[in-house]
Amino acid sequence: QAQLVESGGGLVQAGESLKLSCAASGSIRSIDGMGWYRQAPGKLRELVATITSSGHTNYADSVKGRFTISRDNAKNTVYLEMSSLEPEDTAVYYCNADILVGITTTQTFEWRATWGRGTQVTVTS
Repeated sequence: QAQLVESGGGLVQAGESLKLSCAASGSIRSIDGMGWYRQAPGKLRELVATITSSGHTNYADSVKGRFTISRDNAKNTVYLEMSSLEPEDTAVYYCNADILVGITTTQTFEWRATWGRGTQVTVTS
């Protein structure tokens, strides 16, 4: 099993910055793609940014130029630096990763898409 735990959310004013972190732990053999998604009240969960194991990044149009995703493979951690925050960025932010986990009962490994529980980001005008 593997777990993802997000941190760094909070309440900020428009124009300010926040940095989110997401650390993976557990029986991890390898991590492939990692990403951040968000879900605002009454809306569907949407992609914010992704990063491959080699560092290739992809961003939603709404955050390009304002958000930066990065990862530290040695720490099994992905980050999301958010600047020039807008009230429209208010949402619960979820971390996602494709993790190769060890299955103790079968002594094998499986790729599993894993989600964190989310961290709230609230931006006031």
